Amino acid sequence: METQRRSILKRLFASAAGVVGLGAASKAIAAPVAEAAAEKEVFNVVMQDDVPLFSGSTKMGNLVFVAGKGYHKEGDIKVHTDEVLKELERELIKAGSSMEKVLKVSVFLHDLNDYKGMNEVYKGRFGKKPPVRTTVAVYGGVPGDSLVEMDCIAYI
Repeated sequence: METQRRSILKRLFASAAGVVGLGAASKAIAAPVAEAAAEKEVFNVVMQDDVPLFSGSTKMGNLVFVAGKGYHKEGDIKVHTDEVLKELERELIKAGSSMEKVLKVSVFLHDLNDYKGMNEVYKGRFGKKPPVRTTVAVYGGVPGDSLVEMDCIAYI
């Protein structure tokens, strides 16, 4: 039954890639994801009222998805950015990846005026081939007392 399910998922991803016109590249990405559907691993599960709320990171196939990390202590944007990047790195290492293998980062700022200070600390942290990045200021600020929150997607 599981083999049949994976076969159906493979065909679904392959046909979706063909319809969108993404061809072989999409098929190369979609196939490992479909095959790994039964192999999802989660790390650092956050509980609320004895019920799983979310995972610090999830690994599926050769991809790692790290949940948003913030720093909820005193400090300016540079301190917060440094601590958030260190936390991302810890999660990546636990999952068998590294900062150099990050493909995508999302940065959520409490205040867009902190963009320059965040960039000063951020630059160079992902090696010579940095990931793509989206940076936005969040209306109402990021959750908690953090000035910045980041999440990422990496490979193993």
